[in-house]
Amino acid sequence: MRYLQRIYAVLVLASFVAVAPAGAEMPLPLADSPEDVGLSASQLARLEAVTREHIDSGLVPGAVMLVVRQGKVAWFKTLGYRDRAANDLMRPDAIFRIYSMTKPIVSVAAMMLVEEGRIQVTDPVARFLPEIGKMKVGVEKADAAGKPTLELVEPENPMTVQDLLRHTSGLIYGARGHSLVNTAYVQARLGDREASTEQFVSRLSALPLRFPPGTRWEYGVSTDVLGRLVEVVSGKTLSAFLAERIFQPLGMSDTAFYVPAGKMARAAQPWQRPDGPPMTRRFDVAQQPRFESGGGGLTSTMEDYLRFALMLSNGGELGEQRLLGRKTIEFMTADHIAGLPGRPPGLGFGLGFEVRRRVGGAGLPGSVGEYGWAGNAGTLFWIDPKEDLIAIYMVQVSDGDRIMLRNQFRTMVQAAIVD
Repeated sequence: MRYLQRIYAVLVLASFVAVAPAGAEMPLPLADSPEDVGLSASQLARLEAVTREHIDSGLVPGAVMLVVRQGKVAWFKTLGYRDRAANDLMRPDAIFRIYSMTKPIVSVAAMMLVEEGRIQVTDPVARFLPEIGKMKVGVEKADAAGKPTLELVEPENPMTVQDLLRHTSGLIYGARGHSLVNTAYVQARLGDREASTEQFVSRLSALPLRFPPGTRWEYGVSTDVLGRLVEVVSGKTLSAFLAERIFQPLGMSDTAFYVPAGKMARAAQPWQRPDGPPMTRRFDVAQQPRFESGGGGLTSTMEDYLRFALMLSNGGELGEQRLLGRKTIEFMTADHIAGLPGRPPGLGFGLGFEVRRRVGGAGLPGSVGEYGWAGNAGTLFWIDPKEDLIAIYMVQVSDGDRIMLRNQFRTMVQAAIVD
């Protein structure tokens, strides 16, 4: 069975090279061996062995893993099950919930509008979404009885498009804290897939900001608001804009906000680990949602996301298709936090990506200038310009396991760089 998987993987990898946007060629040959591009085959074999152990133990249903270096596919593995409950093996073209790996894509969409002169990163969000301009900062204070209450105060500065892109907007994810503002976000049920993006912003605008915009970094629903901004400025739904301006030019034919019926046999599914905690609830990929979440709603494949990553690493173009200018990519992948609190040591944040500021302090190996992001179901990608490397990890695991698995993948890939 593993032999058949290897044969299938070779065929799919061949399609990476052969299939490209109209009029373009994707320069993605296979390396003769990992050593051919300065990677250790034995270290990558360790990574494969560890992943197989996770699959055997039930921690991971299945995985698709890829390392590209020096313009060549250095290592590609398809392991385990696409749907373990159905005993169906993982496929190289499996479609995954990529959750927050949606954010870099929507950030690129916004920067395309910036390049067209239709918005600027310094523009107030309220210029396009007036209801956002009505939001106040929730300051937690104790009343006369000592009970915590919220005082709503005017923010010192308006929320800008840059704040949405770099997560300094004051907008949060409610489940990531226990303040009164966090509780309000949870109670508002902002993730309702039956509400439109317009309704999402309307509900959100009735809530308080966690902090004044531009004063700190905190992860949250900023990119969902950015997705609505793209809709308002472009006059198109987010799905239509992404399909027309990003997915079709790059040949990302399997990336969307849901999986159509004809592709459901390729959908990667989570699996309840025996004797483990309850599996994190995942959205139904077969359902076409009204809420097209710019922060976490897309599904995609390894091949599609590789195309997107190649466009970024190539300075905004893939083949003959240019989405952004080189200087725009440089701007997006620079650190925009500039010492604001909220980020881990050594790690900044650009316009849609985490950005490595220094080698030490972060707890994970890496290069200054590398950038990327991850998704709630365990998916991960990063691009390292210094090492000329792209790595992508595709899994569907429980929330409590994702960080360990991603960190393990990242650390073991970094250890494979020997030349």
